[in-house]
Amino acid sequence: MLHAAEYKKSAGPHEVESLKLEWKDTKRDRAVPVKIYLPKSAGPFPLIIFSHGLGGSRDGYEYLGRHWASHGYVCVHLQHHGSDSALWVGKGYDQAALRKAASDPKNAADRPQDVHFAIDELTKLNASDSQLKGRLDLNNIGMAGHSFGAYTTMAVAGQIFVTAAGRELSATEPRIKAAIAMSSQAPKNRDTFARSYGSITVPMLHLTGTKDSSPVDPTIKADDRRVAFDHSVKSERYLVVFDGGDHMLFALKPRNKDDERRHELILMSTMAFWDAYLMGDAKAKSWLADEFAKELGRAGTFEQKARVK
Repeated sequence: MLHAAEYKKSAGPHEVESLKLEWKDTKRDRAVPVKIYLPKSAGPFPLIIFSHGLGGSRDGYEYLGRHWASHGYVCVHLQHHGSDSALWVGKGYDQAALRKAASDPKNAADRPQDVHFAIDELTKLNASDSQLKGRLDLNNIGMAGHSFGAYTTMAVAGQIFVTAAGRELSATEPRIKAAIAMSSQAPKNRDTFARSYGSITVPMLHLTGTKDSSPVDPTIKADDRRVAFDHSVKSERYLVVFDGGDHMLFALKPRNKDDERRHELILMSTMAFWDAYLMGDAKAKSWLADEFAKELGRAGTFEQKARVK
């Protein structure tokens, strides 16, 4: 028997199918491969865009996309050329190449643009494509990502990036209604925090762990992952910090019993968040706010903050 507090820990009622599509953004002459998980039902269903971490691909994080889709969401996993698995597949692990890709301004600019393009493309397909027509609820779009994908998520959710010269850069996507950031990264300059996060207004769920330091950049510590939560004062937001959770917790299959439990908690918290903010489910919002901390127990800590109007 399931514990009374568990929220959609198991797969949902929808059978899930997946599609691999090879998109091309002709304006940028850039390929944007995607993998889509979707319920085998008519819909329409809320849409979630997912952005992988450095060195990842559209095939990663399947446990999230498939689970969310089984509960009535269409999940589109993007692959970002320049910061994807091509950095290491067939070459072996090269930390220098990963660091170079992470610091390349082109990759930082391309990733949010991939999201804008994907939503435009999905809008077209929802109107005419034989497989996707009428299956997407484009009024309820969520964004999620891990690590470099969390950067992508924060960028389209409204974060402002302040250059060394003081110039402000923005890639906000107004069609995004709610977002989940796993292992987000803080700006190097602490003096920019208020400017960086002050324009974020969409509800957000932040996920990290007490051992969530960067495997690529030793200057990024676990405590940095909560900066976005602390400073996004205009966003209704939540923070889960898994005790003992490391950076790869969100990307890899469970490596031990503790990870198995953490993955269950990731699935429950994210499902409640999506249901609350993309489905408008008041009971889901109440469960997240009032019951999730009990379910989390000693596995971590849970915080929530209301937006400052």
